[in-house]
Amino acid sequence: MTVHIWGRLSSLNVRKVVWAAQETGVAFTRSDAGMAFGVVKTPEYLAMNPNALVPTLQDGDFTLWESNAIVRYLRAKYGNDQLYPQELAQRFDAERWMDWQQTTLNRESGGAFLQWFRTPADKRDAAVIARSTAATEPAMAQLNDHLATRTWMCGEHFSMADIPVACDVHRWFALPQQRPAWPHLERWFAAILARPATRGVLDLPIS
Repeated sequence: MTVHIWGRLSSLNVRKVVWAAQETGVAFTRSDAGMAFGVVKTPEYLAMNPNALVPTLQDGDFTLWESNAIVRYLRAKYGNDQLYPQELAQRFDAERWMDWQQTTLNRESGGAFLQWFRTPADKRDAAVIARSTAATEPAMAQLNDHLATRTWMCGEHFSMADIPVACDVHRWFALPQQRPAWPHLERWFAAILARPATRGVLDLPIS
């Protein structure tokens, strides 16, 4: 067994990687790291990931950090042509949505998440939650419109693009606040949750 994942499962980015590994069926081990678990500031960890962040992947002698890059790597090495599209237009359609998750969806949704789950109730800032919600709901509406004409993010087959987006949607849907109805997004997310590879990832509580 050569594949090892470093990172706590409370991290959205670690969840992406664990789920991606489970979709491929590759055997792997995982070690908790980050926040209360520590580890990330040790010399040994910093030698693998100088950013002192999670996740980090070890695959034999190869080490990789950055969650979406790890998802791509796992899909390319251990997945199939649907998980990691070989046709360039299909592959870069998936790449585009993975980048959008990092640069848009995660950036906008993070504020409300941090206030609800990582900030004591007496210190929460309602204005931060409101700003995050106002920025995130149009992105969710965009996803809803996109999914009105396809089964998965990139068409009729589940691919690497679905993983990062679904992890962000999973976190947003867990926030204890009202949200609009997005029927196409909700249909897609229900199909996501039905996938066996999400067990031990998306069935865990947000924290």
